[in-house]
Amino acid sequence: MSEQNTFEHHIERGLAVKLISFKDDDRKKIVYHAKTEKTYSFKDPEEKVRAAYFVELNLDYQYPKNQIDLEVTVPRRTPSDLADIVIYSDTECKDPFLVIECKKEGITPAEYKQAIEQAFGNANSLRSKYSAVIAGNTRTAFDVAGFKPEERERNIISNIPTKFGKVSKFRFIKGDEHNDLKEVSREELISTLEKCHDTVWQGGKLAPTTAFDEVSKLLFCKLKDEKDTVEDGRVYQFQIGTHESAVDVFNRIDGIYQKAKQQDAEVFKGNINLEPKVVYQVVEHIQGINFGDTDLDTKGVAFERFMQDFFKGKMGQFFTPRKIIEFCVKLMEVKKDHYVLNPASGSGGFLLNTLDTLRKYAEAHIKNPVQAYSHWHDFAKDNLFGIEINDQIARVCKMNMIIHDDGHTNVISSSALERFSDIGKTHKGFKKDHFDIILTNPPFGATIKSSETDILDTFELGKGRKNQKTEILFIERCIDFVKPRIGKLCLVLPDGILTNSSLQYVRDFMMERCQIDAVISLPQFAFSHYGAGVKSSLVFLRRKAENEELGDYPIFMAIAERIGYDATGREDKQNDLDKILEEYHVFKSAPTVYEGC
Repeated sequence: MSEQNTFEHHIERGLAVKLISFKDDDRKKIVYHAKTEKTYSFKDPEEKVRAAYFVELNLDYQYPKNQIDLEVTVPRRTPSDLADIVIYSDTECKDPFLVIECKKEGITPAEYKQAIEQAFGNANSLRSKYSAVIAGNTRTAFDVAGFKPEERERNIISNIPTKFGKVSKFRFIKGDEHNDLKEVSREELISTLEKCHDTVWQGGKLAPTTAFDEVSKLLFCKLKDEKDTVEDGRVYQFQIGTHESAVDVFNRIDGIYQKAKQQDAEVFKGNINLEPKVVYQVVEHIQGINFGDTDLDTKGVAFERFMQDFFKGKMGQFFTPRKIIEFCVKLMEVKKDHYVLNPASGSGGFLLNTLDTLRKYAEAHIKNPVQAYSHWHDFAKDNLFGIEINDQIARVCKMNMIIHDDGHTNVISSSALERFSDIGKTHKGFKKDHFDIILTNPPFGATIKSSETDILDTFELGKGRKNQKTEILFIERCIDFVKPRIGKLCLVLPDGILTNSSLQYVRDFMMERCQIDAVISLPQFAFSHYGAGVKSSLVFLRRKAENEELGDYPIFMAIAERIGYDATGREDKQNDLDKILEEYHVFKSAPTVYEGC
């Protein structure tokens, strides 16, 4: 269901059995075939939610359509106050059983709380047994009759009953036809993640990055629970049960987290630092989503959008635009047996695009699904590596990898400029002369001072200097990381390194150690949307073998003026990088006779 969202899916089901219909082809007015036939404007986002849930009530919860009414006037309240949906327990429709308030997807926590009060007011006035609030994919159901009118926590139930029956203790059950977790569309997933962040952020109570950290911990628990719930008939732990308090739910989620921390201590070290009621609300948003089975591309784009919305500007240096990443990965032609490293991995864009490229190749060319899965999954586990100096961003990268299933154990929080022996102590896979491919956008502008560290003298480009720019040291470190003769590098470098006369020694070092394969000039705005305005180029290198002499050789050079997005980050349908990639392949087939375009 990655292309069609949940609401569209249910509406199509309703149309197929004539529960609903449209007045005209442009779907401006919807007709409900319920207790009485009623027509409403379908332009309102709330109407789409109501229509979809109306279909669910009949087809999934087995409530007869002639016992469902819409826009029911509520006695003892203002005449204009109407209940969105009412289900009656009798065929004469005089005994309200369930009152439902429908709201659009993405309302704020305050609006959701207000909707709950509205639902209770209507349910108490109509004297119904149950009530529910449906706000897009976030749902809460209540036992109204069995508790005092002001109760809003202990009377929460896991789900509305089916066909006037009993309330179940838990709603979500592995393998259950109607109550297993469901895949969602990209936009629904983005919206849900945004709701989670808004709930945790609490209107500015937490810093955006701290809020992201806490949301990530809960996502980690959700994914862990899905992986651990393998047998049909088992109840998922990451959900809200009938009559459970916020503390009850928090304790169960924290149990998942503490167990997961013991098994995978590298992802999160601290505890969940949120009040039980906040954790409860996040669980409410995401309990019904099947993250594991939701399409990887859907998860990838959704998580990327989710991260960028509040890291951009504050931590934009940790993000490389997707269009640039895709171009670099395609040009490098990564294979399954390659060892791939990003020593400045940021949020994981280069690593994840590399993994996705291997996955899509496997799915297109390997017929056996088990072998296809093993092809890319083993690559993620054994061949894909990342280093990130910022511990928080390293966790973001690991979460990104976990959501993509998987490879996060090879992402470490460290400085790639430390001595190789020290990096190796953190993870033995990070070795000199070891990697086939490096794809990286190293940090620009920072300076390493000899007065603050003794590592400068371990670099040829730092020896005898009082200070040196990190991007210059990164060039040497990246070259040392790859295998002599066959190791390839893709580096995003500031143009100053390629043009400033004072940095000729850096260019000499690069040419002494490497063959320059290609240089692609990017427009000034390439990184401006991410908080960085330095004019940059993509430089592609091959590390030479010891004592290898090349003589004169051709270098592919190109200028990209339009790169698939503009200075504001909006999509641009023209992307010079596509044409440049085509021309590069022509160049590689006959470099000595290539005449350009």
